[in-house]
Amino acid sequence: MSGSPTDGLGENAPGETSFAALRGQLHEAATAFADGPDALEGILLGMVDDVDRAVREPLEIFPVCHHSPASALAMARRLREKQPKVVYLELCEDMAPLLDELRNCRLPVAVQAFASDIDGFPAEWAPLSVVAPITEASAEYQAIAYALDTPGVELVLVDRSSDHVFQWDGRHGERAPEGASGAADGSPEPEAALHGEAVGVEIGDLRPRFAELEEHLLRHGKVRHWSEWWHQYVEIPLGDSDHAAYRQVMFLVGSLFRRLAPGDGERLRVDEDRERYMWTRMREHLASSGADPEDCLYVCGAFHAASRVEEFGVAGGGSFSISPRSATTWQHGLIPSSHAAIEAQFGLATGSVSIAATQWTKNLERTRIQPYRLAGQDGAKKPRTPGRAAPALPAPPPEAAADRLSGFLRRPPVLDTLDEAELLGWSVGIVRAARRGGYLASTADAIAVFETSILLAGMRDRAKPTPYDFQDAAITCIEKDAVPGRRDVRRLVEIMMGGDRIGRVGYDALPPLARDVHDRLAPLELKLQQRGVQRALLDMNARPELGACSDVLWMLRRLMPHGTARPIMGERKLGERSIQESWDLALGTHQRALIELGYEGVSIEQVLEQRLRRDAYGPRATTAAVLAAVEDATLYLGGRRLADELGARALEVLAAERTVDGAPEVLRRVRGLLAYYRTGEPVLPPWVESFVKTGYAHYCTLLPTAFTDEDVTAGQVAAMLGFLFSMEGLALSLGCDRAQLELAVAQSRPTDPERTALLWAAQVQLGALTRAELRERCGELLANPMVVPAYPRYLSGFVHALVPVPGLADVVVEAVSNAFGRLPDAVLLPWLPTLITTLRAGAADLAPLLIREAGRIFPARLPALDAWVPPWREVPEAGAPVVGRANAAGDGGRGAALVFAHPAALDAVAQLLGCDGAWAASGAGGARPGGVVLAARHPETASAWESLLTDA
Repeated sequence: MSGSPTDGLGENAPGETSFAALRGQLHEAATAFADGPDALEGILLGMVDDVDRAVREPLEIFPVCHHSPASALAMARRLREKQPKVVYLELCEDMAPLLDELRNCRLPVAVQAFASDIDGFPAEWAPLSVVAPITEASAEYQAIAYALDTPGVELVLVDRSSDHVFQWDGRHGERAPEGASGAADGSPEPEAALHGEAVGVEIGDLRPRFAELEEHLLRHGKVRHWSEWWHQYVEIPLGDSDHAAYRQVMFLVGSLFRRLAPGDGERLRVDEDRERYMWTRMREHLASSGADPEDCLYVCGAFHAASRVEEFGVAGGGSFSISPRSATTWQHGLIPSSHAAIEAQFGLATGSVSIAATQWTKNLERTRIQPYRLAGQDGAKKPRTPGRAAPALPAPPPEAAADRLSGFLRRPPVLDTLDEAELLGWSVGIVRAARRGGYLASTADAIAVFETSILLAGMRDRAKPTPYDFQDAAITCIEKDAVPGRRDVRRLVEIMMGGDRIGRVGYDALPPLARDVHDRLAPLELKLQQRGVQRALLDMNARPELGACSDVLWMLRRLMPHGTARPIMGERKLGERSIQESWDLALGTHQRALIELGYEGVSIEQVLEQRLRRDAYGPRATTAAVLAAVEDATLYLGGRRLADELGARALEVLAAERTVDGAPEVLRRVRGLLAYYRTGEPVLPPWVESFVKTGYAHYCTLLPTAFTDEDVTAGQVAAMLGFLFSMEGLALSLGCDRAQLELAVAQSRPTDPERTALLWAAQVQLGALTRAELRERCGELLANPMVVPAYPRYLSGFVHALVPVPGLADVVVEAVSNAFGRLPDAVLLPWLPTLITTLRAGAADLAPLLIREAGRIFPARLPALDAWVPPWREVPEAGAPVVGRANAAGDGGRGAALVFAHPAALDAVAQLLGCDGAWAASGAGGARPGGVVLAARHPETASAWESLLTDA
């Protein structure tokens, strides 16, 4: 668009000379300061043209700044003067049905559009979320409250839909809020994250997009950040201006920032498309409803009010085509917000929104203007009587509002007189708050803060210290080298000035799932909407109805962020349920997460089932993840339908896997599920049998490769062997062949010490290697000086071998003991740290098994240690009887002596089995063993064994 002085104006347009005097003055200034009237005059006069064009628009445009008390005050005043019948509001048009629910909330809250299942956008963008925060000190809330509570008034949202917010996003996966993300000064408070990763939509993005301009304004304004500049030079002067002056100043500020914006073509395109979108929607509504533009009010940001697009105005041209929405299903709701969250969302200085809320209260007390507030609003005070409200001022005649900019710009700044009582109260209050926060503050500090505030204000050409001056003075006088408490002085000042008000969504405005959760947890008799942590005690033995509450809490723990529902006492495992539980609940603190959970379904059971299916059928699903879903379905949902379906899915994923990365997790979860089904079910589910059978063949196939693959750890190989050995009995009963495992072990050729030790343990388990031979190999390792430095890794492999072969615990203890007994200190001391770090890193969970085995072998008393001989060094005496063999004195074994001494037990068993017979004398020579009598009585079994062995 051209920046000429007649831009957008007809030759004889009415009101053409409204700003003639101002144009002349700016022309002379441009000629004097720019060595010619070309560039600077084009910008200055173009700004006046933008103001003139917006003022002369038949449809009254009301420019606002987001969360500005001056804008809210001017809006409340104008609504009572004009009483418009239609209010057009710059807000996402699909958020309109949610606005009436604001009366069930405590502000600040944010209107949210949320989509988890997206269609038409890149998958990495999910979930999509758009929020529009609303506070009491905002012009949009005044417009919403007026429109919803005034009969015959229609509220029309005209901004792009939430779907178009992402359609017009040209960053292709790099999403970011429209404002700068994160507060300017940083905010350590958790309330700053109430909006999550949502994209923020605001009314009135009034901040210079030209970095040099912002730096110039801050330097000459003697302020630290933009929020302070706006408060001092725009917010306070506009608080006492009339409607015409307010509009023209806001138009001028919006035009200034628009014309001095850098060449960001993508952002400018989105801004202009938003303006085309809004004017197109307003013309469509005017045409369909037949409303008179004189009875309408258009509330938008000052940046968009000074628009120069062709579609501008009710008589504008252009033919902007609105693209259709995507197939994404959007959910809408209200989520709690806070001052800190708004500051972090839109890049405002920390504490600026709280200071704005305080300024809003002061403005209402000073002007006695009665603001609009939704009927039934949570925390609303009773409306003041009409007699106490300030009388509505009549609308100024059109000629009186022709040019208010000239007087406003030439008027010297009004210096507020020092309010000593207010400043003294601030100084005393911050010292009191600092003492509670751990600072060693005193009355002298209060006096120092008072005097320093006045000094700083004077240095910045201000007669009255602003809250920002006072904050700087408090930090200078009270802040020491360390912060003794949780909050520093800056944060204490923010709290004292108004605090971080946190909104709350009322019960009636919650989605069905959230209301269902509150209803089902009602027996706990807690104030679940209250912020903070509350303790819940559940005694299911005394009150069985609390069992349903326990089910809900365990599902919330699975679905909600950490800290929402935290068990203190009690646990839930497969086959185990506690009869008493204790919980720390913070549902009020995490209300946003609960509301967003409600976008996914109408009950937590439905949401949990959807998430389990998503985890199991996702493109990156692993066998371990699917088995975890099976376990969660069994724990939280009960029944066999979903668990069996997910178990069949686990079988499919296992058959398709070509790696063993998840073998330890698979082993742990399969063992737990198998133990649960064996103890709680009459038969195993079919998918478990198929999983064991398929897993046996699968791991046998991958075992030789895993022993030599450098990317496979010893723990993963141990888990594979653990699956094969622990499931071997069930697998063989289902038709698997043990020869497959024997061949897999025989084909394994590891070179790594850890996996070599694992192979030896597997050979011991299969019978290919005796325990004596394994002990000999360990001794050879210790006797070889070249192998001693690698001995800790062999030990690590032996420790891992306890997973598949737990019976080797005594051999591992013997190997460690021999190392400490045989190696000299010169070798052992450098070798010891390696042993400790190796065992801690690779086998920390198996240490208890070794400790128990060592406790069984080693003496329990220190005096007995001197005379103690390790079991592996004991030498049997010559002629000593061997356990399990017949004595030389007779054919009665050592164990048989107990049977002959107490025959009553065996007689009772024989009587139950229907056997008869007489006892042989214990030690009678020549007596035939009792087993031979049984074989002679039933020769068919012996004959069958003979034929089987002969055929083999």
